[in-house]
Parts: sequence; C-alpha cells; structure tokens
Amino acid sequence: MLKITKAEFITSAASKAQFIQSEKPIIAVCGKSNVGKSSFINMLANRKKLAKVSKEPGRTRLINYFDFGEFILADLPGYGFARVSRDEKLKWARLLDDFFAKKDRIAHVFALADIRHNPTADDMQMIEYLYYHLVPFTVIATKADKLSKAAQSKSKTNIASFYKCGADNIIATSAQTRQGYEDVLSAIEKFISVADGNG
Repeated sequence: MLKITKAEFITSAASKAQFIQSEKPIIAVCGKSNVGKSSFINMLANRKKLAKVSKEPGRTRLINYFDFGEFILADLPGYGFARVSRDEKLKWARLLDDFFAKKDRIAHVFALADIRHNPTADDMQMIEYLYYHLVPFTVIATKADKLSKAAQSKSKTNIASFYKCGADNIIATSAQTRQGYEDVLSAIEKFISVADGNG
C-alpha cells in the first residue's frame, strides 16, 4: 500500500506560464467551492493545515501545487461560487482550459462532490468536460460522516446515475473520520503505476 510520508506546498499558478513541469505523475483535485477540497487534501497529507481551509467559499483562485513524494497534487480553483464576477469566472475557466490542454501530463482527476446533495449544474459541466477531453477521473463523495452507511450507498448510486459512471468509481470519504482514506491511497497507487508504464 502506498504510504504518504511527505507533503509540502510547492507553488501557486495564476497562468499557464506558471504551471510546473514534473517527471512525477500529476493528480488534480477539482470541485465546487466549499465541497471540502482543502479538508480532503489535508486528510491525504495527514496534516491539518497543508491546504488552507476557509469558511468563505471561492477562496482558491489559483492552481496550488503540492509535492506528495511519489506524485504532485494540483488543487484546482473551486467553481460555482455565485458572488464571483463574470470576468473572474471567465479567468478561472481559461485557467482550467489551459491546465487540461496538457492532459498527457495529468495522471488522474479526483472530482469532489458533496455526498448529501445531487450534483449541481456546475458539477455536471465539470464531469462532462472531463468526459469530453478523455481525462480519467474518480468521484470523491465528501462529508460521508453526515450520512448513515445505507444513505451513503443510496447517494453513491444517485451520483453515479447523474454522472453516468459506475458506483464503484465513487469513493465516499470523510475528513472528520478519515473514512475512505485507504481506498483513495489504493486508487492513487494504481494511477501512479499506469503513469509510470507499469499498469
């Protein structure tokens, strides 16, 4: 099993000129504002404050890169925040377009969704974007501690129907209880192996 023993912030990128080049596989994390991206990253890193958790949605407006030892994690700007200007939204969209234009450098994407709710129109647009560009992804259903096991299973089936994927492509996680942590590590291990040409 993959063990994460190191996790450090590298840099933030506001444009494609600032994107980092790495021999290591890059795994991206995307999701709407306030879905729990920072908490998910901190759970993976076994650190409470590697990624800044904000009560104010829409805080992440840059691509933040983290070195996780065997891979690089790219935290993408949260989408779907209503109080952001149209110009700001377009700027974010261009940044994501530029990021995914080099999809051969992206080993995998973790697409985060709140397990308690139906995916939003913005969530659907993101998933359709990943399908269209043939970017492999796994859905991370966050905040699973808020639901019973039976409700989690029902919600995973529901999200799978929205996203037209298998329920086995959805990992229920909780930053509070660390549910799903080992499942995520197993998934990352597979992505890394494929990226290295061993899969």
